[in-house]
Amino acid sequence: MTLRPDFASDLLIDGKLVAGSGGTYDVVNPATEEVIGQAAQATAADMDAAIAAARAAFDTTDWSRDHAFRARCLRQLREALAGHFDELRELTVAEVGCPVFLTHGPQLEGPMNDLDYFAGLAESYDWTVDLGEASPMGIKNHRELRSEAVGVVGAITPWNFPHQINFAKIGPALAAGCTVVLKAAPDTPWCAALVGKVIAEETDIPAGVINIVTSTDHELGAQLTADPRVDLISFTGSTATGRAVMASAAASLKKVFLELGGKSAFLVLDDADLGAACAMAAFNVVTHAGQGCAITTRLVVPREKLAEATELTRTALAGLPAADPTKPGTICGPLISARQRDRVEEYIALAVAEGGTVETGGGRPADREHGYFVSPTLISGLDNSARVAQEEIFGPVLVILAHDGDDDAIAIANDSPYGLSGQVWGTDPARINRVVDGVRTGTMGINGGIWYSADVPFGGYKQSGIGREMGVAGFAEYLETKAVARPA
Repeated sequence: MTLRPDFASDLLIDGKLVAGSGGTYDVVNPATEEVIGQAAQATAADMDAAIAAARAAFDTTDWSRDHAFRARCLRQLREALAGHFDELRELTVAEVGCPVFLTHGPQLEGPMNDLDYFAGLAESYDWTVDLGEASPMGIKNHRELRSEAVGVVGAITPWNFPHQINFAKIGPALAAGCTVVLKAAPDTPWCAALVGKVIAEETDIPAGVINIVTSTDHELGAQLTADPRVDLISFTGSTATGRAVMASAAASLKKVFLELGGKSAFLVLDDADLGAACAMAAFNVVTHAGQGCAITTRLVVPREKLAEATELTRTALAGLPAADPTKPGTICGPLISARQRDRVEEYIALAVAEGGTVETGGGRPADREHGYFVSPTLISGLDNSARVAQEEIFGPVLVILAHDGDDDAIAIANDSPYGLSGQVWGTDPARINRVVDGVRTGTMGINGGIWYSADVPFGGYKQSGIGREMGVAGFAEYLETKAVARPA
């Protein structure tokens, strides 16, 4: 794959494409382990310049007050990106390792088109709400609420779905009138770098409104989080890092949005179509090699059907091998790095040490000499207290567990530090709704229902995060509320 060097090694700072002060670093294709190019290596000085540019753009321009202009710029960005669609698809598969079929959905097309939704919010949102008159202390006043942009946003994003998460932060933040510093994941810098080039050269977005920084230096994220010129941190990543982000942001009492880990349960009731449920559970956990925080990684089935469900799921997973992500039929591609592959393998070994049985998979596929692949794996023989049932693995590893009725299934789902997503399968609507009401999680699918959409707020309970992304609720994360009163 050949990429143009005029964007791959550039940062976007204050409206200009500039080289990183630290030079460049290698970008590796996780399916081949080959170095396919370089990305800009930003330094603390570059991050400082990006923050300064965002602060100045917010404080000295009309960006936050011109709703129509912001909407036009977001639509212009979507249209400009459409002109680079083939290039975006190619580089996404190359550096993310995602199967090409996902670029027709949440890895590219969906998030790119969602910019239109956020543009519409800039135009249609009730920026001023009339509260009418009241007479506090006997003085008649007319009151109103005004929504205003929170200010400078520091957006820190992971590598697993870079376009989806980058645009889910950029879109509503810009629509709300904020300015942004995007710290892109070091493993997937090109997805952000090409967007930066398009913004600089093909849109009317003013200088400094959005700045894009790539680097392998994780301290730049800490710098962004701690800087008092930044008003809000929007972070997606691990729960452990989320705690550090929250602690750092506390020093300046900046707002935080945190979308963190998950260990979501796929609950199968005793009246469900067991074959269909097990097939869907298998498909879910191998999609993008299980590298999704909302992917269901605990399959919880009726105890009396455990053996049958294990066999059905084993067969389904065996039919979904880890394969070349450039092939249209591939569902499970590579993991993002050798480090992540090793981590997944360590969890599989841990499952065995805890007394579990590897029903299928369990290691690197024999037909893959290169690439960070792990075969889709099913673990049985454990209960929900096992570490592999409690901790986020972020790989194509499914743990099958037994429940003793609906209440027990709910209890198992809730016996987790996380509460991000889940599925329930059954045929009785009343029982299904009781389960949905009982599970403490931010999103739930019923019989394969897909909640993902630009207008659906996404986020979790408990240690899966704080706040919501997407939808009107996600847009409102980037707003402050001002109450105004005048004598009537």
